[in-house]
Amino acid sequence: MTIAPEDINAEVEIYTTMFCGFCWRAKDLLQSKGVKFAEHDVSADANLRATMKERSNGGRTVPQIFINGNPIGGCDELYQLEHEGRLNTMLAGTE
Repeated sequence: MTIAPEDINAEVEIYTTMFCGFCWRAKDLLQSKGVKFAEHDVSADANLRATMKERSNGGRTVPQIFINGNPIGGCDELYQLEHEGRLNTMLAGTE
C-alpha cells in the first residue's frame, strides 16, 4: 500500500547498528513510503543502547522502532503492520 508523503503525520524513530541487515530492511520500507525518521545508531553508545532498552520495554535487539513514541518492535513487526494494512494508518496518525 502507498501513502502520500503529505499524509504522514507520525514521528518515527529507529534505533540501529551499522551492519544490521534487519535495520536496513526496516529503513528501506520506511524510505519507500517517503517516511522521514530519526535514526539512532547504538553501535558504540552504551547510554543510547540503555535508553533504547528502557523505551522498548526491554528490547535488546535492533532495530527498535517507535511511531509517535510508541514501541512497535523490530523489522518483523514493522513488516507485519504493513502486511495487515495498519502501517499507513499509524503513519497518518489515525491509529
